[in-house]
Amino acid sequence: MATKQKSGGLGRGLGSILPDIVDLSIGKSSTDTVNMVQVDKVEPNPFQPRKEFDNEALEELAQSIRQQGVITPVTVRQMPDGSYQLISGERRLRASRLAGLKEIPAYIRTATDTQMMEMALVENIQRADLNAIEVAQAYKQLIDECRLTHDQLSERVGKDRSTITNYLRLLNLPDNVQQALVDGAIGMAHARVLAGVDDADRQREILEAIVERHLSVHQAEQMAKSAKPKPAVTVRRRGDLPETHSAAQLRLKEKLQSTVEIKRSQRGKGTLTITFNSDRDFERIMALIEN
Repeated sequence: MATKQKSGGLGRGLGSILPDIVDLSIGKSSTDTVNMVQVDKVEPNPFQPRKEFDNEALEELAQSIRQQGVITPVTVRQMPDGSYQLISGERRLRASRLAGLKEIPAYIRTATDTQMMEMALVENIQRADLNAIEVAQAYKQLIDECRLTHDQLSERVGKDRSTITNYLRLLNLPDNVQQALVDGAIGMAHARVLAGVDDADRQREILEAIVERHLSVHQAEQMAKSAKPKPAVTVRRRGDLPETHSAAQLRLKEKLQSTVEIKRSQRGKGTLTITFNSDRDFERIMALIEN
């Protein structure tokens, strides 16, 4: 049977997703009750998105646990057969096993499969060692799997909606740019500059310059601006778009980061065409339109 001890409150991510902790030993909710559960009765989280764990770092954590114990409790849900399923705290659980612990402090919560998945993703997003592409992929999975709007996701992870949108845009970058970001060859600010370059060859040139010449973000922006052709001075002819339509076309192009074309007849009838490059690009554009 679980025994109890007292501890501090939970983090923002977990508390915003799951209901109050359920103290099964007394049958009521509590925000600060921690139960000691047997380590061998805790199963891994089946929705854990992180598959690779640094063995050296785990051993260091295990050594700390041998000396200080588990300072931050893990979070679990109880299964019908009396076992537990991990919601968050995979590294602590693994390190506790390495340290030879028989019991581990845990919050016991009621959670659905969807909440389990959401919590696992949110916990990973809040880790400091994730690269920008991993964060963007986690945001995308949360939106797709948990059917969250950008505003709901913003509340879940405590980030501005614009920040989330900027991360999601990274997933539309070519593979070589994404890999450079993963490898740490460029930063997210550099990647955002490259996202604004439409020509693939020019984009590759700027990427190589950033990596080889260690360009600052400002220098990369200047190089990207020089890649854009100067607008030609034209005389409006019959059939040209009115200024209001031309301005709207430009605003849509900037917002959607895609090719937008408006055609209009003399009577005011016309078509609006938005180009997308893949199913993933289509989903990105629809998310921007719907939100």
